[in-house]
Amino acid sequence: MKTFAKITAALALAAAMSSAFAATPVTKDGVTTIHLTEYNGYFAAKETLTDLKPGDYDFVVTNKAGKFVGFNVQDQKTHELLGGFGLNDNETKTVRVKVSADGFRYRCPINVTPWYDVDMSK
Repeated sequence: MKTFAKITAALALAAAMSSAFAATPVTKDGVTTIHLTEYNGYFAAKETLTDLKPGDYDFVVTNKAGKFVGFNVQDQKTHELLGGFGLNDNETKTVRVKVSADGFRYRCPINVTPWYDVDMSK
């Protein structure tokens, strides 16, 4: 197995294991907040990204990659850009988006990360 594939598999396993201990997202005044930390090549979520409902979301993203990075969130089905921004090292920014029943996907287009696809619950 190539080194990159091993690292990717290890990161995926770590993300899956951490989601078992992730917090439940908080919804206040109709807006659900998701905290993401971007590292060099992957994102870690503070909250579980399962059983989410369509609605308004605040994505609070912190850059821990050690370099300038970005954040894009799209509609999972249409790939319409819902929001995004660039982040300096150790910077935190928030974007509010409306997520439909299509779900969403996110990634960093600068610090190349895989797409993270998130389905909505019915």
